[in-house]
Amino acid sequence: MPSRRHTSAAAAPDKPRRGLLRPLGEWCARHHYLVIVLWLVALGGVHAANSTWGGTYADNFTLPGTQSQEGVDVLDEHAPQLGGQSSTIVLHDSAKPLTDDRSQVDQVVDNLSKLPHVIAVQNPLPSSSQPPPQPAPSTDGPKPSSPLSKDGRIAYITVRWDTNPQALGTSYLDNVDGAVEPLRQADVDVEYGGSLGELARPKANDLLSEAIGFGVAVVVLVIGFGSLIAAGVPLLTALLSVIVGVSCLGLVAAAWTFASVSPTLATMIGIGVGIDYALFLLTRHRQQVMEGEDPVVSAGRAVATSGHAVVVSGCTVIVALAGLSVSGVSFISKLGVAAAITVVTAVLGALTLVPALLGLIGRAIDRFTVRTPVAESGAPASAKPGATAGTRGTGTAGAGAGAAEAQGTWHRYAQHVERRPWWFLGGGIAVLAVLTVPLFSIQLGHIDDGADPTSYTDRRAYDLITDGFGVGTNGPVTAVIDQSKVPNADRAALADSVQKNLTGVPGSASFSPLQTPGDGDVLLSTVIPDQRPQDEATTDLINHLADDVLPKAASGTEAKGYVTGTTAAQVDFRNIIADRLPLIIAVVVGLAFIIILIVFRGLLVALKAAVLNLLSIGASYGVVVAVFQWGWGGPELGVNGTVPIESYVPMMMFAIIFGLSMDYEVFLLSRVHEAWERTGDSRGSVAHALEITARVITCAALIMVSVFAAFIISTNIVVKMLGLGLAVSVLVDATIVRLLLVPAVMTLLGKSAWWMPHWLDRILPRVQAEGDDGT
Repeated sequence: MPSRRHTSAAAAPDKPRRGLLRPLGEWCARHHYLVIVLWLVALGGVHAANSTWGGTYADNFTLPGTQSQEGVDVLDEHAPQLGGQSSTIVLHDSAKPLTDDRSQVDQVVDNLSKLPHVIAVQNPLPSSSQPPPQPAPSTDGPKPSSPLSKDGRIAYITVRWDTNPQALGTSYLDNVDGAVEPLRQADVDVEYGGSLGELARPKANDLLSEAIGFGVAVVVLVIGFGSLIAAGVPLLTALLSVIVGVSCLGLVAAAWTFASVSPTLATMIGIGVGIDYALFLLTRHRQQVMEGEDPVVSAGRAVATSGHAVVVSGCTVIVALAGLSVSGVSFISKLGVAAAITVVTAVLGALTLVPALLGLIGRAIDRFTVRTPVAESGAPASAKPGATAGTRGTGTAGAGAGAAEAQGTWHRYAQHVERRPWWFLGGGIAVLAVLTVPLFSIQLGHIDDGADPTSYTDRRAYDLITDGFGVGTNGPVTAVIDQSKVPNADRAALADSVQKNLTGVPGSASFSPLQTPGDGDVLLSTVIPDQRPQDEATTDLINHLADDVLPKAASGTEAKGYVTGTTAAQVDFRNIIADRLPLIIAVVVGLAFIIILIVFRGLLVALKAAVLNLLSIGASYGVVVAVFQWGWGGPELGVNGTVPIESYVPMMMFAIIFGLSMDYEVFLLSRVHEAWERTGDSRGSVAHALEITARVITCAALIMVSVFAAFIISTNIVVKMLGLGLAVSVLVDATIVRLLLVPAVMTLLGKSAWWMPHWLDRILPRVQAEGDDGT
């Protein structure tokens, strides 16, 4: 039979942490000038260090154990001139055939071959003694592969590097520009594809997105708090924390290779949580100052209580991001590390810089007002101290707070939900169900260059290749057959079998005649899909070649077949992510469940938090699929046509969203929990918690939504996806989940929500959501 636990059970633990946070907050508030100077020195130091020694970002990943990587390893062993990383340099002469530019093409090929890290360069023009190869008349057999179009006006040079060109930096790009300059002087259009094209893209400039996010944050904070000074504290803290965090990421990138989207992702998360964490402390501090508390003492108490919630929330976000390591793919794990770095600096900023700013401001926190400031519960600042809703640690708001609670709009709303909980629960679930519907048709894949803006050189290269050779040529795949263990007498029969099985494969436009490069121990053919690289038919073709066609061709021999190349590696990456996403979801949900269970000591409360977060994440997935994969508004967002969902986006969204949603979960449940322990009124505690957290959670959510949504204007489609998905998730979490589902579920559960088996209660460690301030 559920019963209210004794209050002392939750009040006893955590003395060491309580003893650290309050003195830290008070020390920072008293020595505010020193703390602020230290932060500025740290800011200047790490930024300068990053400018001098910081690393570069590149989408460079390996997939050990996959068939595409094994195919690369076979090529490196038997035909090293065909290994490494390849990119295309596409040529277009609108006035004359490129054969008329032979001397310039030969010069460019020679220049490129002399560049550092270049393994091989393929000249697209046939020798002057022979005509360019023409496609075979039959579509059933192999076709000669020619990098020169039929009309001779489009060609592509294939360059192979021993590393990813993205990792070589823009200075190396200058060398490539110099190498191809003879063709540009001959009025030949030169565009870069592949990794080289990604290196040549305009550098991501998130300043506009950041400015929009900050602008909206200013408006929301000024309206929410009525004071320009109060609004400035979270913004300044978040800004300094993010700059320090991103600079630290740059220094770490000197040792590890991070994805090109990493700094944008870190900035996005850092701004959001940085403002949130500072806002939670500021809200508590202003309440206490309005009640007559000394600002220095108040800052210490705010760090000891709400600062403790910030630590719990920050750790939850980091734990969720750490769950990405379960993928076993370093590319994904490092994205989690990148985001976690700015979460750490945001927590540090909240615990040190915020109290320092509060100590500097003193009682002037509500100066330069645009309207009458309000306290945490919504009461005006002129209200009698102690008359506002009680919160543990505010001194005057302890016993008897239930009678003194302000019966505001949110309190009355919660009581309205209490009367018809099933209606609100059903309505909330219905909305989430509708938003989730597109999720069931999700197509994971890799977004190809054809979806990029035409201002990108890789998009222009993609269009030229499509015009000259067909869209599938943008994503060729290489069939590699390792015949090193096959006797020489049997190799001719093996070649015949391979050619026979490659003929007429559904989804392939053509394949080149078999070659035996290098030491002759490999058979090689380039297969051209008949659809674009991001199309699901291309994914099906690659899987069919790897799983069926090549094994059948090599059956009865000791030969082994592999499908490799950039497109094949992307399909393997997509397959790994699809296979491991359920495991990551289970790990992250399990960890979050345990954290909520430990903090709030309620089995059903923890289960409720996990389930509702899953529902809100499913809804955000559905919106992303509808916009980008179905095309419902995609063109308006600058996306060329419909695109698949980038394979790692759902995984990143899940970890980030699940972690961030814990911010509001911890903040709201901590107030519900303390009211429940004080009064034993399960329904009234929900109404009370909504009343005193409504304004700060609403402000925080609006800010985070605006920060994430501002990144939709990015030219990077993956950033657009993440920005939209995160914005929708926070919006759903702060409205449907908090306003409909949480009060309805908590009402239906009643006292059962806080039930905890005695044996489990004894073995779990005790951690408070909001620490005790020691008074």
